Amino acid sequence: MIGTLALVFAGLAALLHVYIFVLESVRWTQPKTWKVFGIADQQTADATRPMAYNQGFYNLFLAVGAAIGIVLWIVNGTGDVAGRTLLLFSLGSMLAAALVLVTSGRKYLRPASIQGTLPLVGLVLTLLA
Repeated sequence: MIGTLALVFAGLAALLHVYIFVLESVRWTQPKTWKVFGIADQQTADATRPMAYNQGFYNLFLAVGAAIGIVLWIVNGTGDVAGRTLLLFSLGSMLAAALVLVTSGRKYLRPASIQGTLPLVGLVLTLLA
């Protein structure tokens, strides 16, 4: 049961990071998106687009790593070292990125908690499974 919950939370964390990828790498210059990230105007969104584009792909790569770990775990069972290792690395990296975001200032506490809660739960459950 714990293994199933670990996979569910890891999958949700991966989906969240795919969504973040879409916001940062695909939709960054759209007003609804840049307002979510506290960007003041279109000019600033255009100027920060290359940074956001790059950052979005980091989120996508973490999501892909978690997804591959999930697939390996499902196919090979909970004893699969490669799947478990890939999950732990991907979820740990997602959590670490959220912790780094917190160090950027108090106003980032909410986004960091959104970004880091699912990976944290998935990481703990993966360790317990």
